[in-house]
Amino acid sequence: MLAPGIEAFPLRFTGTGGEFFRVWIVNVLLSIVTLGFYTPFARRRTAQYFFSHTDVAGSPLEFTAQQRKMVIGFLVLVGLYIAFNVASETGQDATVAFFMLAGAVLAPYFWASAMRFRLSATRWRGLRLQFAPSWGEVYKASWPVFVIALVWIGVSFAAGVLFEPSQATGRGPRLPKIPGVFWLAVAAALVATVLCTIRLEFNYKSLLVLRARIGGESGRWKPVYGDFVRIWLATLGVLFLSMLTMVALIAGVVFLFVGKSKVPADLGSLGFALLVLVPLAALVGMLVAIAPVRAYREARMFQLVWNNVGVSQIARFKCDLSAWRYVLLRIRNVLLTVFTLGFWRPFARVSEHRMRTESVTLHVKGGLDQLAGRLARQQEGGVGDALADAVGLDLVG
Repeated sequence: MLAPGIEAFPLRFTGTGGEFFRVWIVNVLLSIVTLGFYTPFARRRTAQYFFSHTDVAGSPLEFTAQQRKMVIGFLVLVGLYIAFNVASETGQDATVAFFMLAGAVLAPYFWASAMRFRLSATRWRGLRLQFAPSWGEVYKASWPVFVIALVWIGVSFAAGVLFEPSQATGRGPRLPKIPGVFWLAVAAALVATVLCTIRLEFNYKSLLVLRARIGGESGRWKPVYGDFVRIWLATLGVLFLSMLTMVALIAGVVFLFVGKSKVPADLGSLGFALLVLVPLAALVGMLVAIAPVRAYREARMFQLVWNNVGVSQIARFKCDLSAWRYVLLRIRNVLLTVFTLGFWRPFARVSEHRMRTESVTLHVKGGLDQLAGRLARQQEGGVGDALADAVGLDLVG
């Protein structure tokens, strides 16, 4: 039951798989013809479709991103990728190391620039969203990136010392015996990487909410780091169960096939069929095994975030997404995508987006028109809009 003066507005998604299929197939064909250079245009068309069909309190969202900035961001990433690969293939170790170090240093900038770009391109009732952290806040939140980089630089240095070929004899290079402490160091590095990755996700999500603004109101954030750790631990449990189930199913099928079939002396076409079908079955099995893991984590994280965020003290969100219903939907979509050779993909995206969107309800204090009017009065004028447009590129996928 809602408190007096609070109105509830369930979010709605009005798009359909058939409509989005037409957008998707054009994007795919033009991306193939242009060798991938249509990608930023395809992404803009996709974002505009999903935004325009997402209804928030009776008004659709708008995606107003400048195409020029999306193209520039795409070309920047393509250029960096080509330069890194050329350096790797030509054995320029110093250049590769520089690229890796520069990547770690610039990763927070890329992330913040992309978030600034995307929020400033989002409108609701003519109101612009903004992401306005200082660069000091961005790099402070990014400390796990540098810890991960330092940890693996240390491991790489130790491996380089241990695995350096010995030229002491005429028998050619040989590998030394690896001490157990090295494997302990690798295990510790893996654990540290996982914990830092969780912390980085928490830092970035909290910074994104707390420094996001609509009108003059900032976001409100309640989750703590322990909430993220619990979701990751639960996801590991789902991964274990998923892999165990898949192995059991494969073992059962193999047992039935071998136990009830007579293998001919000359395998012939049967051997060829097995050569084709076994890798295909393994690929499908891997996709089906990983699908519930990713879907479970996405659903739990979606629940956590949307149940604990709001706009200052005037609006909040509630989410009733069922993690296991979302998992079942993802498994169904993966199987249909495989069996239709990828043509189910647009229908899968629409069905998953609809389930997520329609699980969220916006609760507004004091009435919707009053809220919209208050936010409109607080919104920055033309100078603020120009400054927001001047920074940020679409640099991450």
